[in-house]
Amino acid sequence: MADTPESWDVVESKERFDGHVIKVVTDTVRMPRDEAAERDYVVHPGSVAVLALDDQDRVLLIRQYRHPTRHLMWELPAGLRDVPGEPLVDAAARELAEEAGYRAATWHTLIDLRTSPGMSDERIRVFLARDLTKIPDEDNGFVHRHEEIDMPVKWVPLPDAVEKALMGMIHNSPAVAGILAAYAASVEGLALLRPADAPEA
Repeated sequence: MADTPESWDVVESKERFDGHVIKVVTDTVRMPRDEAAERDYVVHPGSVAVLALDDQDRVLLIRQYRHPTRHLMWELPAGLRDVPGEPLVDAAARELAEEAGYRAATWHTLIDLRTSPGMSDERIRVFLARDLTKIPDEDNGFVHRHEEIDMPVKWVPLPDAVEKALMGMIHNSPAVAGILAAYAASVEGLALLRPADAPEA
C-alpha cells in the first residue's frame, strides 16, 4: 500500500493570489462521471525540517512566533526550499546551522509529509540529523531577523517530546510527525530509515 502519483484533467486554472511565498489558484477539475468541480489550493515551494538527535537521545526544539496561529510554537529547525537545484539535505543542513547553530555528520530521511493535501501542494521532508557539533558563534554569520530574534533552543528527551506531542502541548505538524517517527524508528535501531538522498514520491 502506497500513495501513487495521479493527475486528473484540469479544464481551467485561475490564479487568485500571488504572494511572496505562496500562490492561490482555482482549478476546474474533471471528476468521475464527467463532472467538473472547482478546487482552490495553495501552491507552495515546499520545505525541509530537521529532527536533530544528540547522543543522549534528546531532540533539539526551537520556539518561534507563528502569526497565523497567534502562538509561540515549539518546532524543529525548518525552512523553505527556496534555492533552485539545492539538494534537500543541504537545505536542511543550512537550516540547522542558521536556526540552531549546529552541524550534523550523519543524515537520514526520517519522514515525508503533505501538510494539508486538501488545500495545499506543500511537501515537507523531515530529516534525522545525528553526530552533532555546535558551531562556534564566530563561525556562524547568520543574522536572525523578525520571528527568529531571541528564538530559544531547547534539548528535550525524545520520550518527553513524544509525551508532549500526544498531550497536545506541541502542535507544529512536522515537529509532531518527526518526533513520533523518530521514536518509532528507534524501536528498530533506526535500521528502516532511508538515505538522506532518497527520492520523493
